[in-house]
Order: sequence, then C-alpha cells, then structure tokens
Amino acid sequence: MALFLTEADVRRLLTMDMALAAVEAAHRAHALGRAIDVPRQRTRVPTASLHILQGALLDENVMGYKAYTTSKAGARFLVHLFDAADGRLQAVIEADFLGMMRTGAAGGIAAKHLSRPEAATVGLIGAGWQAQGQLEALCKVRKIEQVRLFSRDPEKRRAASADFARRCGVEAVPADSAEAAVRGSDIVVTVTTSGTPVVRGEWLAAGTHINAAGSNAPIRRELDEEAVGRAALVCVDSRATALREAGDLLPALEKGRLHAGQMVELGEIVAGLRPGRSDARAITLFESQGMAIQDLAVARRLVDLAGERGIGAIWPT
Repeated sequence: MALFLTEADVRRLLTMDMALAAVEAAHRAHALGRAIDVPRQRTRVPTASLHILQGALLDENVMGYKAYTTSKAGARFLVHLFDAADGRLQAVIEADFLGMMRTGAAGGIAAKHLSRPEAATVGLIGAGWQAQGQLEALCKVRKIEQVRLFSRDPEKRRAASADFARRCGVEAVPADSAEAAVRGSDIVVTVTTSGTPVVRGEWLAAGTHINAAGSNAPIRRELDEEAVGRAALVCVDSRATALREAGDLLPALEKGRLHAGQMVELGEIVAGLRPGRSDARAITLFESQGMAIQDLAVARRLVDLAGERGIGAIWPT
C-alpha cells in the first residue's frame, strides 16, 4: 500500500535544508546521466489547464510525475511517486508547498554556485507565494543582510517586506520601483507572471547574479533583451525545457544572439562538468523553468521521513 501525504503533512516534514540537498542531488544526477526528465506537457481547455512533468532518478530507484491544474479557481498540485524496479505506487503527495520549496531551492543552488560569495543584498521583484521560497533559500546559501522588495501593489509589498523580515531574520524594505530594487543589488530575483520585462539590463551592476523564476512559458517575460545579453553565463535547469518555455531567452535564441550550446545546465555546474562564475565582475543568469526530478527528489525524502515519524495515511492500491 502507498502513502498519502497532505499539504499539512508536507509542511510538518519539509525544510529548506532538505529541499536544497534534494534538488542539488537531482541536478547532479541529471548531469551525470543518472536521471531522466521529460519537459512539461500541457493540455488546455477554455476553462482550465493541466500540466504534467515526469521523470526518474535511477540511483534512488524512483520514477513519477507531478500533475497540476490551473484555472480561475486556483491551482492544485499532486506528485505521484513509483518504485522504478517494479512500478509499484509508493506515494501520492499534495504538492503546493513542496513545489514552492523546490523552486526556491533551485534558485538557492544556482546562487550558491553563481553569485559572488560576499553577496549580501537582494533585489526581489514579486511578493507572492513563490517569493517566500526564493528568499528563504538565498538566506541558507549566502549571508543576506538586506532585501529590497518591489511589487506593483504598495500595500502588498509593505506587508510582504514585514513578513519576509520576520521569517528570514533580514532587513526587508519595500522599494518604490523595480529599478530601485535592482540597482546596486548583488542578487536579483524575479518571480512574477509578467508578460513584459520587469528588469532592464541597464540597471544591473557588474557582478550581479540573477535568478529569473517566473518566465516559464513563451508568453511570459521578466528580463529585457539587454539584461539577457549582458549575462556572461546563461544557466538553465534543463536545455530541453528552456528551448520550449524560457520566455526570457526565446527572443535572443530566435535572433541568433544566444545559441543552445551556450546555455549551461545547473547540474553541469554542480557536478563540476562546466565552470560557473569565473569573474567577480561578470553578470550571471539562472533561468528556472522547473523539472520533475526536483519534485521527485524531494518527494522521495519526504516518504522516508514520513515513514520514520509515522506521518501520513494509507492510499489504497
């Protein structure tokens, strides 16, 4: 019989330290040919969309998928985890919190390998659910001292700044504009659903690292072409997915200003197969689209920990 974990169960079990370790291991496995990841597939009807990511982690003997729906009523997420040896269902996990944490962890791993070690200030564009995970992960990998947060809603950015300061123990101040948040920041994070750029390349200081986490569809863009063009290193979680979905990169790819071979996968840097930052003044960019193996790596660890602590219910199979 399989295990069923609710959102409440996942919140009891999952920490950012666990998510960071799981996501880094998944990317290393992918670079070494020990993981399979299938780019996101989408089914759309007039009132809703279904999104599916699937893959396998060979050394952890698991395969599975995350399926989620989006509509005006909101989003719903489920991870299904299977034994890779016999196909047996191991777990069904509600995965809203899981997804937020693994997305934040991917940004944290990118910053760990690509930002300057002394990076201490963050320009954060976006004040929603996903911004929480991004900031928590950054605070785990760098000694963050100040966050400058911008969102279009003044009240929302004030409330989010207070909340993030409390959660992460850093100075978090609302910025009056995206430019004010970005200029002079060591790390810039964009986590929005914008269809037009929210960060301009002219605002970026030498040595800045960017985590762009919201442009996961061709119709979404967070960075202008100058910002992408100024990046000495463009890192993606998966080339295959980036070529289909990275709205920030597609204009440069279409115009020949960026080529697929120039894009470095995060796992290649983690595994030491490709270099990361080589110049303190270089601008580096990580485009995060999301991979099934990130979800599966976190899910596998949750199942182990839930078993140890006796958490979860039985899912009949």
